Amino acid sequence: MKKLTSVLAIAVLLASCNQFDKSKSGMPYKIKKGGSTAKFKQGDILKFNIEFKTGEKDTVLNSTYEHVPAYMKYDTAQLGKYNFTEILPQMSAGDKAEFQLNIDTLKKQGLIPEYNKVFQKGGVIKGRVEILAAFTSDNAAVEDNKKEFELEKQREIKKLEEYISKKGVKTQKTPGGAFVQVVNAGDVANKADSGKQVTVLYKGYTEDGIEFDSNMGAKGAGKPPFSLVIGAHSVIPGWEEGLKYFGKGGKGTIYIPGMLGYGQQSPGPQIKPYANLIFDVEVTDVTTPPPPPPPAAGAMQDMRGGQQMPQQAPPHK
Repeated sequence: MKKLTSVLAIAVLLASCNQFDKSKSGMPYKIKKGGSTAKFKQGDILKFNIEFKTGEKDTVLNSTYEHVPAYMKYDTAQLGKYNFTEILPQMSAGDKAEFQLNIDTLKKQGLIPEYNKVFQKGGVIKGRVEILAAFTSDNAAVEDNKKEFELEKQREIKKLEEYISKKGVKTQKTPGGAFVQVVNAGDVANKADSGKQVTVLYKGYTEDGIEFDSNMGAKGAGKPPFSLVIGAHSVIPGWEEGLKYFGKGGKGTIYIPGMLGYGQQSPGPQIKPYANLIFDVEVTDVTTPPPPPPPAAGAMQDMRGGQQMPQQAPPHK
């Protein structure tokens, strides 16, 4: 009888641990406390990991775990409804939470325009969040974010080094952390240095061998060569670093860690966030670009100064 009582007690305990509470908007959630009881203050910068999964196989839709954490300012006037921010007032640094989002509810709220293979009628999105820290200073949060970006880049570089080693490829490492296999350096007297306009044929693919864009070979038939000015920041940083190792007529391959590519962005279904990229390149020409046209008379000058241009990669499908 005592054994039966203990089994029942354990069963009740486990059941209670798996129970979800409900937020005011009806979102199921449960919080696992991390030890701290200090509540967030208005204006704090929260550092956290978050992940969303869906489907019977728990397919990951998006996750910061094992990559760069997310950051947000804690503002009680901006807390959402039917999302994880709704339960932030109940959390502290070190806490973890699980939550569920009903896809039908999200559609009624207009957050999902139409049902599809990912967001299916009657389905649920499972989420989890972990509050890593709360910063009282914007500068402290910015410095912490810089460190996280550098850690991510070093992880990607290590992964690329392992990939290159397995392939037995001889490469040179750029100052920023890309790797260049020079098959033919081309005209060393006419190199793709800063300020030069470079015309390139290329094929881009992932470490899995999935080709996502090309203007060379059969898949690139009909596409013109791609031109850029080195140092103008019009392409991803890995391109600008890697192309400097070639002159006119040069050929080779550039291996680019994700943080020198698209970083956290996913420009298309074939390129995942933080994906390391590989480009076969052929430099067909290196010239001096024409001077920029003079500003129009009476045009307002941009006084912001030093604003970095958005970085784009070569066009892809």
